[in-house]
Amino acid sequence: MVLKNPADLLRLLLVAVLVYPALVVILRVSGKRTLSKLNAFDLVVTVALGSTLATILLSRDVSLVEGILALGLLVALQYAVALLAVRWPPSQRLLKARPTMLLRDGRPRYDTMRRVRVAESEIRQAARSQGAGDLGQLAAVVLETDGSLSVITRSGLGDGSSLADVRDEGR
Repeated sequence: MVLKNPADLLRLLLVAVLVYPALVVILRVSGKRTLSKLNAFDLVVTVALGSTLATILLSRDVSLVEGILALGLLVALQYAVALLAVRWPPSQRLLKARPTMLLRDGRPRYDTMRRVRVAESEIRQAARSQGAGDLGQLAAVVLETDGSLSVITRSGLGDGSSLADVRDEGR
């Protein structure tokens, strides 16, 4: 069962040549935010776009017009949600996770680390990747909304204003 129907290859080629430019146009019109990784919702949209594209290419049950409409709809919904978050700040509590303080003034927040499932070894790795050899020299390690760890050294803390929206349960 290497190839059931040679016509399927021709269909795949034709659909790919038509849907790929449509996807590029949709993404260019929607702006840079569409494929960003600012939060979990953005990641879900990116994965959904890839899944939808694969379905359009491989499933004979989905017409080209339906597929392009589905791609456009996903991008439009992501755009609407991002616009809602910017224009109506209270919606951010529902749509986005807040960054979380995992280490403050060199002291790990073990209860918080357990709750968000981050091991101390992951904090040490993040510190090393930023060139920090001593956790005691760190002002903060923050679990960001996209799942990455931000490391702020004591010398880089400044007035600490970048930490204003960080959930700090250890205070």
